[in-house]
This record gives sequence, C-alpha cells and structure tokens, in this order.
Amino acid sequence: MKKALLIIFLVLLIDQAIKIYVKTHFYLGQEVQLAGNWAILAFTENNGMAFGMEFAGKYGKIFLSTFRIFAVIGLFWYLNDVIKNGAKQGFVWCMALIIAGAIGNILDSAFYGLIFSDSYCGVAHFASPGYAGFLHGKVVDMFYFPILTGHFPQWVPFWGSEQFIFFRPIFNFSDASISVGVFLILVFQRKFFSKANAA
Repeated sequence: MKKALLIIFLVLLIDQAIKIYVKTHFYLGQEVQLAGNWAILAFTENNGMAFGMEFAGKYGKIFLSTFRIFAVIGLFWYLNDVIKNGAKQGFVWCMALIIAGAIGNILDSAFYGLIFSDSYCGVAHFASPGYAGFLHGKVVDMFYFPILTGHFPQWVPFWGSEQFIFFRPIFNFSDASISVGVFLILVFQRKFFSKANAA
C-alpha cells in the first residue's frame, strides 16, 4: 500500500503543480506550442468530465462531484482489499494511477472555485472569495495534441467533407493518469488476473 500511496501522491503533486501554474500564468484560451502544431499547451476549463466533456448544469456538477468522491472511497477500499489478497504489483500501480487521476479532478471541482478568481478577464490569481462555491469549481485542462488534421472524404456518411482532428480533446495530467491506468489493465489483464502466477 505504501508504494500505491506514493504513486498517488506523486501524480497529484505533478497534476496540481501543472494546473496551478497554467491557471495563474495563462489567460483562458491562450495557447503555447510545445512541438510545432501537433503538441500545444492550451488553457481551457470545463465543468467536470474527463477530456472536456460536460455534464448537465449546476445540479449535474454536484452529482458528478459527489459521485466521484464516493467512487474514490470505493476504489480505495477495493485497492486495500486486492493488496491484502496478493494482487499483482502492476495492477496495484494501475489502480493507484486511476485513483490519483480521479482525486486530481475532484480537487479542481472542490476547491478551485473557492481559491481562484475566474479566468475570463485575464490571468487568474488567488482570491477570497473565489469565483464559485464548494464543488462548483472548473477543471483545468491544457494538453492538446492535434497530431492529424484533414477532411473526411465526401462519400463518408454524415461527416463528408467536414474537418477532422486527431486527437481533438484537451486534457490534463489527471485524465492521462486515469487513461494510462485503464489502458494498462486492459492490455495486461491476463497477467494481472492470472491465478497461476499470483504474487
């Protein structure tokens, strides 16, 4: 459990350091190219879900934030249980990445509205009162990788001739942590859940 907690702490430290830096040094919509046109630091905010997706309004955000908190509690309980039952170390690390990512975005929603001014009129700063109440803060996103751009062929149904961008969503370190954790569990599920090689 100590290694899992260390992973969670390190992910949260990196995630919050990046978010606070972007929030206090970028104005909303500002972009900085990291590697040409395919790797961009682009400051955006969203109301809750991963990769900039939205959830229904004020009450939807409270529901989403509350659900996340209970989900993290459940994941911690599950992680503790699988560790006691000899889970593979790789699986434990993946679960730690998922938990850390979930906590990272909860922190934005819970506290950023309380401690920051909004980012609409310029660079945000620490403020009291902030721009929103508890659990109503916006999640900070910044990583944008439009690696491939072009237009769909005219014969493609619904999207013919429309522009496409891959990868379109703008995300943060927490989103990446969750995605990596889930991806690795899917890729190595046979190894992680093999009884014959259980650690």
